[in-house]
Amino acid sequence: MKLEKEPQDVRKATLLSLIPGFGQFYNKQNFKGIIFLAVFILFIIELFAVGFNALVGLVTLGTVPGVDHSLYFLIEGTLQLIVTLLFIGFYILNILDARNVAKRWQLGEEVNTTTVAILKNMLDKGFPYLFTLPAYIVMTFVIIFPVLVTLFMAFTNYDFYHIPPANLIDWVGLKNFFNIFFLSSYRDTFMSVFSWTLIWTVCATTLQIVLGVFTAIVANQSFIKGKRLFGVIFLLPWAVPAFITIMIFSNMFNDSIGAINQQVIPLLNHLPLVDIDAISWKTDPFWTKVALISIQGWLGFPYIYVMVTGVLQAIPGELYEAARIDGASAMQRFRKITLPMILFVTAPVFITQYTFNFNNFSIIYLFNEGGPGSVGGGAGSTDILISWIYKLTTGTSPQYALAAAVTLIISAIVIAVSMIAFKKTNAFGNEEMM
Repeated sequence: MKLEKEPQDVRKATLLSLIPGFGQFYNKQNFKGIIFLAVFILFIIELFAVGFNALVGLVTLGTVPGVDHSLYFLIEGTLQLIVTLLFIGFYILNILDARNVAKRWQLGEEVNTTTVAILKNMLDKGFPYLFTLPAYIVMTFVIIFPVLVTLFMAFTNYDFYHIPPANLIDWVGLKNFFNIFFLSSYRDTFMSVFSWTLIWTVCATTLQIVLGVFTAIVANQSFIKGKRLFGVIFLLPWAVPAFITIMIFSNMFNDSIGAINQQVIPLLNHLPLVDIDAISWKTDPFWTKVALISIQGWLGFPYIYVMVTGVLQAIPGELYEAARIDGASAMQRFRKITLPMILFVTAPVFITQYTFNFNNFSIIYLFNEGGPGSVGGGAGSTDILISWIYKLTTGTSPQYALAAAVTLIISAIVIAVSMIAFKKTNAFGNEEMM
């Protein structure tokens, strides 16, 4: 129903809402005011009980070595910072709510004042927000909280010489990032590992995509017999756990007793014009990299095969028939029909395959632990950034802050490249066109 214009003043409601709940009381929404005021009181109690000390600890990271634990201060302070930011968001929402309701009073619009009416309106109009709120809260503490801790750690000197509680951790600003890009020892290591990471990502991912697309197209040709058998064979690398497969390949590529050097290469040498010596798969960095890229192609193509097979089966046969009538060759049909349809549907997934391999720790470490040899800074010749981070944090002289800085660099690269790729391919825009 329409209400007569009440004397509620927007400015007064806004000023009263500086104490959460008071603006709602002024707008005659007592139930809402009680909730807002209760949240405010709970935050104040928490702030004076533990919150203020946690924020101070985040700033100082402790003052007494052997007593103060800087890492605990960093974690507790980060948690309190998140809680404080959430309260600030709630505080702004409280002010906006009081202001908007006061405006509705002045315009003579209907305002819910009873508890039942407020709850009913909350369930009717606010159900999507209530339904997703728990997920956002969990995401905040499960995802954002660890990210913030890592972010803050990158600006400290947390390393082998500053391990709490025996020693305090200090804020050092951009020193770790400066060392990575300008200190010769770390710069050379970073550039070596980073360049191989890019080569690995592009080559391994492209190989598995090409193999997956090729096998899917071949297996789905009308003249191919026993398609189900081929489907089962192509899925075998996917069916076996990758951990087991990588360990098997690690043994197969062993320089002295591996099946590749002992059985496969001698068998190939029986062919005309073939004379291959035993290859140093695990002691020569170049051949180790070749082996890693080949293994990832084997491990990754079944997923692409399954996905592309589904796309191919959804392409109308009339398109190919019309193309044949127009005189299009097989290659032209592939370029003009098959490939565009595949990319139209699978471009986002292809992008995620590149980002996955950029951080594909398991194959790098399980095959040869990032070896052979070393490029300095604790990194092996086949370490990618993520495996180098692992060694920085688990070695005899751990460099936690440096590892955190490299982690942030990786995150920035992955996010930037993914966003650019999604935009260039219009990956999400395709969904609206389908």
